[in-house]
Amino acid sequence: MGETPADFLEFAHARSDQLFRTACLLTGDRYLAEDLVQETLAKMYRSWRRIDRTESPIAYAHTVLVRTFVSYRRRRSAHERPVDFLPESAPAAPSGDPDLRLTLLDGLARLAPKDRAVLVLRYWEDRPVEETARMLHLSAGTVRTRSLRALQKLRAVLGDGLLADLERI
Repeated sequence: MGETPADFLEFAHARSDQLFRTACLLTGDRYLAEDLVQETLAKMYRSWRRIDRTESPIAYAHTVLVRTFVSYRRRRSAHERPVDFLPESAPAAPSGDPDLRLTLLDGLARLAPKDRAVLVLRYWEDRPVEETARMLHLSAGTVRTRSLRALQKLRAVLGDGLLADLERI
């Protein structure tokens, strides 16, 4: 098939950690996150020559990652089963309360994939509404509405008091 373009290798090396972090937040599973990043980079490689590098390839990569996650959640094999606990935690920033982070990750795991994706992109990664909408193929109004409803669902799962504590993170 030929050699891998040097600029793609440079991009993949520089951005894999950031993509992995997002994938961990979306999936709640380190190994599935690795698969998701690998699939994202494979898709990026196939279309690398068509990607406009004057635009942001990392934004495109995050869009591919999120769409692949949502698509994967829809087509998940029948032999895979969700579990009540995570055997390993996703990588987290060094600051903050680790128990609180694990509780939040558990609460996110109980949400629908698109709700989870909206909350991770908007609040954990602090992305603007418009960027989140573009990544998920939604309107900005839909992202705002889905954010509000997803936060309400998360409150129901975690309890109102715990969400107030999350502001410490």
